[in-house]
Amino acid sequence: MNKIEKNDELRPEYDLQNLQVRKLGPNRKRFCDTVRLEPDVIAAFPNAEAVNEALRYLIEVAKHTNNLTRHANGIR
Repeated sequence: MNKIEKNDELRPEYDLQNLQVRKLGPNRKRFCDTVRLEPDVIAAFPNAEAVNEALRYLIEVAKHTNNLTRHANGIR
């Protein structure tokens, strides 16, 4: 056993062979912008691009609806 192995504090039940490390993309500076999706939402979208596209569409619908509501109420 070498010196590094003696100082290793990882638990023996950790399977380091299957450990996956994810690199952050160039626009991702931290992990706090990560959002956890529920399984039913994950099932509806094939990837992150599809989620972002749907959310952007929802934002546009909300803006448009807000503008219609304001216009109908005479608010500018």
